[in-house]
Amino acid sequence: MLVDSHCHLDLIKDTNPELIIKAAQANGVGHFLNVGLELDHIPVLLDIADRFENVSTSIGIHPNNTDKITANVEILTEAADNSNVVAIGETGLDYFRLTGDATQQQQQFRVHIRAAKEINKPLIIHSREASEDTIRILREEQASEGVMHCFVEDWDVAQQAMELGFYISFSGIVTFKNAKDLQLVAKLIPLERMLVETDSPYLAPVPHRGETNQPAYVKHVAEFIAKLREESFTTIEQATTENFFRLFKTAH
Repeated sequence: MLVDSHCHLDLIKDTNPELIIKAAQANGVGHFLNVGLELDHIPVLLDIADRFENVSTSIGIHPNNTDKITANVEILTEAADNSNVVAIGETGLDYFRLTGDATQQQQQFRVHIRAAKEINKPLIIHSREASEDTIRILREEQASEGVMHCFVEDWDVAQQAMELGFYISFSGIVTFKNAKDLQLVAKLIPLERMLVETDSPYLAPVPHRGETNQPAYVKHVAEFIAKLREESFTTIEQATTENFFRLFKTAH
């Protein structure tokens, strides 16, 4: 069984979660982490997790949304007080589309870290063109448990994240021809620190690049990494699934 460790079931258009999950199960995907992007999503996220026993969820505000949505530790911990909520995030820093300064993103990132520590749940980290500040803030806040989702950085950043106790998650980007640096990370990373994801509906892997992504396609990510590392698909499947349930201890 594979796990899609990061997807957005509520954002996949022109279908419904039941059909998405059935298609994924037919492709060997047995568990899903439906990740929150803003506070308004929480009722929908919790409803999906209540309806499907193989779906867990998380509570957080994507860094690109922190210019219009903010939370404090109390808001996040209260929202996460649900057995289906296994993590805080996604949170982090995204300087790719940043137009002003990064103060608001960084402040909200710290709030999320403190909330996760208070309730002893792992963090889901988004970092784009912000690796130096991401690692610095994680260190300053003494964060020690979580995942670097949709990892796109180099081996040095991966090592720093793992030293802090974080897992590295690979999305469909690793299958892209121009992702040579990322493919090197996928080759070098210890099996016990690896996760796979789709980030559906975004970033569909080869051979579906350009299409709407869905959790069924996480199999292509795992297959590509297995071939890249010259290991069996079963090895990658078992390791990433075991890693997921080790990190997200309360996932059902």
